[in-house]
Amino acid sequence: MEKDIKDYFKETFQISPVDPKGYSPLALAYIGDGVYELMIRTILVSEKDMQVQKYHKKASNLVKAQTQANMIHAIMEELTEEEMAVYKRGRNAKSYTMAKNATVSDYRAATGFEALVGYLYLKEDLLRVIELVKMALERKDA
Repeated sequence: MEKDIKDYFKETFQISPVDPKGYSPLALAYIGDGVYELMIRTILVSEKDMQVQKYHKKASNLVKAQTQANMIHAIMEELTEEEMAVYKRGRNAKSYTMAKNATVSDYRAATGFEALVGYLYLKEDLLRVIELVKMALERKDA
């Protein structure tokens, strides 16, 4: 029987199960930022082969705070009560850094979005992460 890649990863690196509810919203945003960035890069690379700086430009536009803020606002009504609570914890977290070229409200909304992605990832609900990111990408400009 072939091992699930998720289980193989956890086994290989001896990663214990975690309860994402026990993590700070900024820790959730930290892992969520990486997960979301990897998703975007994977999508872009799968579309066509191009120069790396073109990938970077497209990815930068999709991972910037303003775009993430638009995305979370576009899917807000689709969030469960639990997801909304995680988003709000991330949005309201006191961060000591600030993205350049972003308003405070966009930066906070983006942090909430990343916290939600991180929470769902650590909860191992990858199907929901994919569903929300797909919806958000489709609706971000609406």
